[in-house]
Amino acid sequence: MSALERLNGTRLTGTEEAFALHRRINRTATDYPRDSSVPALFAASAARHPDALAVVQDGRAYTYARLDRLSNGLARRMLAQGFTPGSTAGVCLTRSPELIVALLAVLKCGGVYVPFDAGWPDERLRGLLARADCRWVLTDRPEQLARRLGACRVLPVDEGVEECETAPGVEVGGDALAYVNFTSGSTGSPKGVAIRHRSIARLVLGARFARLEADSRLLQLAPVTFDAATFEIWGALLNGGTCVLYPEGLVRLSRLGRVIDDHRVTVVFLTTALFNAVIDEAPGALDGTETVLMGGELHSIPHVAAALRRYGPGRLVHVYGPTEATTFATYHRIDRLIPDSGLLPIGTPIQNTRLYVTDGTTLCEPGRTGEICLAGDGLSPGYLGMPELTAERFVDREIDGVGERLYRTGDHGTLLPDGSLVFQGREDDQVKINGFRIELGEVAHHLDRHPAVRRSHVTVSTERGERSLVAFVVADPSVTSASLRHHLRTLLPAYLVPARIHLCEALPLTATGKVDGRALLAAHDTHTPPPAAPAAQPVATRD
Repeated sequence: MSALERLNGTRLTGTEEAFALHRRINRTATDYPRDSSVPALFAASAARHPDALAVVQDGRAYTYARLDRLSNGLARRMLAQGFTPGSTAGVCLTRSPELIVALLAVLKCGGVYVPFDAGWPDERLRGLLARADCRWVLTDRPEQLARRLGACRVLPVDEGVEECETAPGVEVGGDALAYVNFTSGSTGSPKGVAIRHRSIARLVLGARFARLEADSRLLQLAPVTFDAATFEIWGALLNGGTCVLYPEGLVRLSRLGRVIDDHRVTVVFLTTALFNAVIDEAPGALDGTETVLMGGELHSIPHVAAALRRYGPGRLVHVYGPTEATTFATYHRIDRLIPDSGLLPIGTPIQNTRLYVTDGTTLCEPGRTGEICLAGDGLSPGYLGMPELTAERFVDREIDGVGERLYRTGDHGTLLPDGSLVFQGREDDQVKINGFRIELGEVAHHLDRHPAVRRSHVTVSTERGERSLVAFVVADPSVTSASLRHHLRTLLPAYLVPARIHLCEALPLTATGKVDGRALLAAHDTHTPPPAAPAAQPVATRD
C-alpha cells in the first residue's frame, strides 16, 4: 500500500486560490547535509577553521581545534565509564565554555542531551529525568546534584577536562535524536520534545532569516533549557562562526551593549519582552549588530516602530516557531510597518520548512483564519512517553497530492495575499511570557493539589506592556498567598509561579458558565508591585 493510499480520508481540500498561495510560500527546499550529525558538521567546521575562535566569554576563549579536543576527551571519558550510545544525559552547567564542551561530548558519544536547571524543584527534576530514562548528569555542581539525584551518575565538568586529538568512533546519522527539551504541560506533567540532529542542521545551515557564516558572531543569551539556545550555539559552531557567551545569568542592559561591542556580535536573538526593554532603556546596545531577531510573544508595534526608526530597514527580523518545529519556523524582515494596521506578520517559512493554514480538512484562502500547521525537517518525532498526545498533535495528511506529516501548533493565523502569515492567537490556555511556553492548566493543576485549595483560576495580567502570571484562589481561611507560593515553588520552576496570588471568596462566572477572568483582574488591585521571584531566564535590569 502506498503512502497516499494509507492517507485515504485525510486529504486537505481547498480552493485553487488557497492551493496556489500555499504552493508559492512553501517553495523552501534547499540542499543541505540532512544525513549528517551535529558532531560531523562541527568536525567539518573545525577542520576548515582550526585556529578560529569557536567560543568566547569575557577573557576566556577556545579555538575550534581546542573545543574539538576537549569535547573528544570528555566523550571518551564518558564512554570509558560506561555511557552507551543512544542513552540520554542530563546537562546542568552555568553558561560557560564547559557547557559547550559538555553538549558536544554527549553528542559525540552518540547520546542525547537533556538540559535542565538546578533551580527546578526535586520532584519535577526526578520526574522529567525518569521520563527521559536519564541516568547520567554532567554538571559543574556535582555535590549538590549527587545529593538530589541519587539515581543518576553525576559526572563533574570543569576547566580540567583532558584533551584528546581523536574523536570516539561512534557513528551518528541525521535521523538520530540530539536533545530533549521539556516544556510546560496542561496535565501538570512537563512534555519532553525530542529533536533530531537533522532538525538542528535544517535550522542553521543555509539560513534565510540571518547571515550565518564563518565571520558571524552569535550572542548566546538564552538559558540552555530554552530552545533559542539551539540556534545561538549551533548557528555559530556549525557555520564556523563564534559563539559569544553572555557572562552572567542576569541580563544588565549596559553590560549587554558592552558585550556586543567588545566581541563584535553580528546576530542577536531577543525575546519580545527583552527586546522591548532594550528599546525602552538602552537602544544603543544593539547599534553594532547586523541582525536582531525578536519573537516568542505578542509584539509591541510602538517598540518595533521605535527600533525601525533607530536601526533602519534590513536589520530587524520577526521570528516564530514552537519547540516541536526546532526553534524557528517562519521569519519576517521588518523593512516597514503597515500604516494604522497594527499588524506585524510572523512571515513565511524558513528553509526546508512548510506551513499550512487549515480549517479542519480545508486549506484556508488569503484573509481566512485557521490553525497554523507546520511540516518539514524541523519537526520533532513527538513527545517522550506520550503516544496519545503525539498522535493528536502530529498528524498525516495528503495535501496537493503529496503526503505530509504536520504538527498542529494550536496557534491560529491568517495568510495575507502576499503570503505573509499573521498570528491571531490561540483558543486554549497556553501563553508565552518572556519566551517561555506556559500552560495555565499546569499551574492551576498544582495549585489545586494543595489540600486547602478548593478552586483556582490562573490567567495573565498585562500592565505597562509587561505580562505576568496571576492566580485567583478559593481556599480555607488558614491559607495565605505566601504559603501557596511556597507550595508552588516546591513543584514548579520559578517562571511558572504566579507573580501574584489573590485569595477570593468565590470565582465569578460568565453567562456561559466559565470563570470570568476579566472580572477577577478588574476587581483586584494589580498595580501593587509583585513579590520578587528567583530569575528563571535572562531579565533586563538597569545598572
